[in-house]
Amino acid sequence: MHIHITHIDTACILLEIGSFRILTDPTLDKSGQLYHHGFGALSRKTDDPALPAGGLPEVDLILLSHHQHKDNFDTQGKAFTGRVANVISTRKASREVPGVIGLSNWETYTVNTPKVSNLRITATPAQHRPWWIPEIISGPVIGFVIQYDGQSDGVIYISGDTVYFKGIDEVAKRFKVDVGIFHAGSVQFRYLSGLGKYTMDSVDLLRAVRVIRPNKIIPVHQRGWTHFKESESHLKHILEADPITRERMIYLERGQRTFI
Repeated sequence: MHIHITHIDTACILLEIGSFRILTDPTLDKSGQLYHHGFGALSRKTDDPALPAGGLPEVDLILLSHHQHKDNFDTQGKAFTGRVANVISTRKASREVPGVIGLSNWETYTVNTPKVSNLRITATPAQHRPWWIPEIISGPVIGFVIQYDGQSDGVIYISGDTVYFKGIDEVAKRFKVDVGIFHAGSVQFRYLSGLGKYTMDSVDLLRAVRVIRPNKIIPVHQRGWTHFKESESHLKHILEADPITRERMIYLERGQRTFI
């Protein structure tokens, strides 16, 4: 079954599996606004989405890694989500956002659709914070494994907002990954937690790739906000210099529908 990906904004991608459309982490606001993400964390959005909410096609499913931070779920993204029948996220999101199906780590939900045979979504662990900061500060986050009949080369893995930690090793033990979509950007709030990272930088991403060994490597979530502290150009340079990522990387052009 053909797979296409369109990078829209931050971690927001349109993933098409045949005719079945999945939207991830909807961020659809225009640039310029300052957002409060909780516990004193402030940042400004610096990119417009490649496609506005009104320009998106009909979506069958939304995968929301977490709902508490505006760089993954902003005002227009939340409004768009309210019009989609199937939304999967964390257990906490299911209690706080109407219509959300909540999953715990390693729990699987089967999506009934004639478009894709036996489509299953499994929640994977994510650590959206430095190790010394408790989860209550950043809140719960999950990644996703997408499975369906006929995946001879492996599953689709979406990391969610996470640093490298032992949960990624567990993903590698449980799944053979064909397409790995990794949230990067090296998010930091230096005035609050110094150089502590809340998402992967290029070093973390390379470690994750060496463990999971996906056939295709797709970085997202690396530009568009002032709290991203590793530049997109530096990330791309590091990935192009490494022999594994250089051969397997697919670097998406924003707004361009890409066959993978």
